[in-house]
Amino acid sequence: MAATKKAEGHEPLFHIVKRPAIAWWHAWLIRIGAVIAALLVAGIVTLALTGENPISVYGTMIKSSFGTNRRVWQLLQNIAMLLCVALAVTPAFRMRFWNIGAEGQVLIGGLATAACMITLGGKVPDGVLILIMAVAAIVAGAIWGVIPAFFKANWGTNETLFTLMMNYVAMQLVQFFVVKWEVPKGSGKVGIINQDTHAGWLPTIGDNSYLLNIIIVALIVVILFVYLRYSKHGYEISVVGESENTARYIGINVKRVIIRTMAFSGAICGVAGLLLVGGTHHTIATTTADGRGFTAIMVSWLAKFNPIYMILTSFLLVFLERGAGEIATVFKLNESFSDIISGIILFFIIGSEFFINYRIMHRSAGKENRVW
Repeated sequence: MAATKKAEGHEPLFHIVKRPAIAWWHAWLIRIGAVIAALLVAGIVTLALTGENPISVYGTMIKSSFGTNRRVWQLLQNIAMLLCVALAVTPAFRMRFWNIGAEGQVLIGGLATAACMITLGGKVPDGVLILIMAVAAIVAGAIWGVIPAFFKANWGTNETLFTLMMNYVAMQLVQFFVVKWEVPKGSGKVGIINQDTHAGWLPTIGDNSYLLNIIIVALIVVILFVYLRYSKHGYEISVVGESENTARYIGINVKRVIIRTMAFSGAICGVAGLLLVGGTHHTIATTTADGRGFTAIMVSWLAKFNPIYMILTSFLLVFLERGAGEIATVFKLNESFSDIISGIILFFIIGSEFFINYRIMHRSAGKENRVW
């Protein structure tokens, strides 16, 4: 009895417990509440540090993305590219294979695309060239994804460090070929590939150079959603992610699933590289992926690895990034300030996931009372 009382005396006043599953609408109410709280706090910080009207600041953020028709299409293009990379890492994440190498896989897909444009441009019909570019980008991305998967499946290597290391290898490969292909010599840049002939440039739909990219990524969203939810391969990914031992017990070849899934993830990254080089920039550089491989991790995680929800999280992050840059330009503020605003909003949004999954309990008079 005395021991029990002593143990109770050492119990913390507050402790965290796992929250039972809540309705989807309840989870989204928490997220919306977090966004509102973030905007209020960011507004107070803005007023305190700069003296600017927070409403004007938020208005500028909105105009940065929706002020003109061109800005809207640029927003959709940026969302599509970030979403494509987020879709790529999702199958691996569902399998609990932490693929941090999407940045490198996109670069390798883009490098394969650029190589085809430079070496075959003007030598084969444009339609054939684009087909070769697509195959090369997909295969190159898949191979870059399979390498760490093969080592993980056979020797249990740490996939996080391995895929991260592969990013730097990919960057150095791209840099090597940039120097090899640079125009003019000594510039350190490839320049616009096939600028006169447009050989290998992905076709435009109407006058819009972004629409094809957006349509392709939209198709990938649908394909991946069906693949993960309704296919046998998607089921195997989920089982391996829950428990490799259980997967082996029911007859799933875990090694094959790991390698196949990473090949699929790398292939989608290759498509992203194809769209960036062949459809958007028409050049290759070490900055072609522009950090999307790392931002995509947050997009996928915030969306709970659901391809449909990733559309919303991609929009949120792209909107914040564009808005932050516009704030710094319009109000002539230090660009670090715009990052502070983005950081505050992201902090609240990420923090809301804690309250969706856990609740805080308060101990008083031998009873537990829920605080939140």
